[in-house]
Amino acid sequence: MTIIVKLTGGLGNQMFQYAAGRRLAYQHNTDLLLDISGFASYPLRKYELDIFNIHATIASLDLLNSIEFLKDKPFQKKIKKFFRKNIIRLVKEQTIDFDDNILTLPNDVYLDGYWQSEKYFQDIKNIIKNDFLFVTKPSEKNQVITKKIAACNSVSIHVRRGDYILNPETKQIHHVCDEKYYKTAISMIFDIINEPEFFLFSDDLEWAKKNIQVDAPIMFISHNLGKQSFEDMRLMSYCKNHIIANSSFSWWGAWLAENDEQCVIAPDRWFNTRICNYCDRIPKHWNVVNYDGCI
Repeated sequence: MTIIVKLTGGLGNQMFQYAAGRRLAYQHNTDLLLDISGFASYPLRKYELDIFNIHATIASLDLLNSIEFLKDKPFQKKIKKFFRKNIIRLVKEQTIDFDDNILTLPNDVYLDGYWQSEKYFQDIKNIIKNDFLFVTKPSEKNQVITKKIAACNSVSIHVRRGDYILNPETKQIHHVCDEKYYKTAISMIFDIINEPEFFLFSDDLEWAKKNIQVDAPIMFISHNLGKQSFEDMRLMSYCKNHIIANSSFSWWGAWLAENDEQCVIAPDRWFNTRICNYCDRIPKHWNVVNYDGCI
């Protein structure tokens, strides 16, 4: 009896996938297995959850190869049981919006999707936060920045461009937050937060420095590269307030923060193909700016 979840994409995506699977495994008091086999054929991404205190096991290739996905025909189920195959139900994500049917799934399922909504794991929020505790200490440089973040009304700003701009396939799917969005979000911060200080994280710092102007102290974080890029998420989570991009990476940076009174500002437009239901994607106590730059 087990729950298997397929991991794909970057760190933020893997966290959503894990969290949805973890909640289902917790509900059934069963094991959670992670299928990371897809990364072997996609070298641009890799398994990244080993930086956390997660409660799951990597599924072996032997197990994955032995799985028979359950069909809806009773005689097929009986035949497979007779031959003692590993029977499991394949559940593929049908919509980018929240699907409450996932919450009542039985045991022995294989989850294949992104599951990008807090609603998939909101009822075990504290467990997920504990699972996503970082297992290593920050570097000395990041410890210095952590102290600066703690000593002020810190606001993280995340600018995600990178593959959203450079990869043709990704560019077709993902909307890019422009200077109008950040100008509106920063203005909201000044209306809400006294004497804010900004900490900006981006994969395109040149664009950010040129297009994001603030009349307040601002630090551009540029040293957490490659395998250490997760340190940006950790620093974001230490900030007291947040301006996120349409990115699961900064979504988690804000969600993991411990400040119960934090102000989080998020865009409602995440995709070019359609505007998803941001009520599913964005927690209800966060502030939303629409894609025209309006509150």
